[in-house]
Amino acid sequence: MTRLTTLPLIPALLAAASHAGEITIEPRPFVVAHSFAATALPGADCVLVKLDPRSWSDFKILELAAHGSRVVKDEILIRFDPVSIDQKLEDARRALATSRLALAQAEQSSKHLHETAPHKLDGLRRAAEIARDEHAYFTQTRRKAAEGSAAQSLKRSQQILANQREELKQLTRMYEADDITEETEEIILVRQQDAVASAEFALRMEVLNHKRTLEVSLPREAKTLADSERDTAISLAKGEIDIPRSLELDQLALAALTTAHAREKETLADLEYDRKKFEFKAPAAGWFYYGAIEDGKWSPSEVVKSLTVNGRPSTTAAFATFVPAAAEISLISFVDEGTARALALGLTGYAILAGREDLEIPVKVTSLAATPGPDGKFRADLAATWPEGHTPAPGSTAEIRLISYQQPAAIAVSGDALQFGADGWTVEIKLADGKTERRPVKRGRVTKDETEILSGLEIGQVIVTPDK
Repeated sequence: MTRLTTLPLIPALLAAASHAGEITIEPRPFVVAHSFAATALPGADCVLVKLDPRSWSDFKILELAAHGSRVVKDEILIRFDPVSIDQKLEDARRALATSRLALAQAEQSSKHLHETAPHKLDGLRRAAEIARDEHAYFTQTRRKAAEGSAAQSLKRSQQILANQREELKQLTRMYEADDITEETEEIILVRQQDAVASAEFALRMEVLNHKRTLEVSLPREAKTLADSERDTAISLAKGEIDIPRSLELDQLALAALTTAHAREKETLADLEYDRKKFEFKAPAAGWFYYGAIEDGKWSPSEVVKSLTVNGRPSTTAAFATFVPAAAEISLISFVDEGTARALALGLTGYAILAGREDLEIPVKVTSLAATPGPDGKFRADLAATWPEGHTPAPGSTAEIRLISYQQPAAIAVSGDALQFGADGWTVEIKLADGKTERRPVKRGRVTKDETEILSGLEIGQVIVTPDK
């Protein structure tokens, strides 16, 4: 809590009041002093211990240095249980190897598909064209030729039978003219009778074949060729749609595998990145603090509760701080608006450590925030000249005392002597005739108890204050 006090550097010269509530104005010292608390903290050299993992969330503490412990370089500050993440890393490496092989196989299949797709489409076009030509040729030429050929075969069979019968008839007549039929003639007749029988059978078969050709074979072939033309045309139409679509689907599937492989690589990379955070070592000699020291504040807060063996600290916020032994310790305070407005860069004063009030440690304002923080406070940084052997540990507090304004001889009145009205600030003055009147004045600096008057009053005047 900031306190404004007036420090009388020399005794006040007050005239005796002629009666209660009357004060004769005399010049006297006027001082605006400030007293506020500050915290000793390291500067930008400290290292925040923060997990901030990419994917892993289970960080169970196995080993932890004590709060405030002095550590040497490479000493373990905190170590986490790596069993689960090591198992996950093994799974991720196996999954990445699998996805790499699957991607390579898919790329080879995709290459083959793109190379053969035009050939398949050409084959469908060629099959459709052949079926169309075969059907057209059958309809326009070959069917008529087949029907003519069948008719011609039937006619020829009929002719052969007629010839065989005529020949048998002539032989029979010729041999009947003789009184005696010789054995040779008998044989010839038998042979001719067999030939007639064979021709009759051949004709019957040809009749059947002719009928089947006209009624079954040719109509069936006509339908088969028509169906083939229709089906190959349908296959071609389907192929012209499906083959380009299959290429597109293949590209999408390949892209999906490529993306999945990239994600597997990213998953493994994230796990490997997080695995490196399972052990924090001191980068140099220094101190290990629980809680974050940042933005001029030490904030142990709730995170400290998790800093135990088997505990699980926050993965998003800094939970500890390493302070190098060589870090410069300065004083940081967060003051109210009035104090911040009164301070200035380069302003000097003293810091007092609790328990060592005999030490007045010189301090100087080195940085002053121009805007307030979310809590309405203004940050002020002060450099301190620490006595040998008395540099405080980070997080220690000190009382700061500064004088922001002083006048060795000023006119100052108590706050209750001033009133504010339509004419601004006024003070009641006692006149020579004993009467009083209110005189406007211009205020200067203000402390808790007194106000500096810059104009409107003169030395020797008597002001009247309200009775208390």
